[in-house]
Amino acid sequence: MKKYLENLINEKGIDINSTFEIEGQTGTNFITLEVVIEHILISTKQDQKSIKEMLTKIDFVDGDILDFFKSLARAIAL
Repeated sequence: MKKYLENLINEKGIDINSTFEIEGQTGTNFITLEVVIEHILISTKQDQKSIKEMLTKIDFVDGDILDFFKSLARAIAL
């Protein structure tokens, strides 16, 4: 999964330090893409599989994968 994410992010030219501003229970959170990826890598194999499938679908239709990563950042902030 780590290699897949690295390749995807590099292929898309996305900066790993991209920051998402998320409103959470404690106020505004600033979560980097790197932190989101760290959370993905410690998630269950089933969750990783689901995330990879969603990223593949988004990439296939040339969607914005950062929107999906932002939704994952929201889950972290809660």
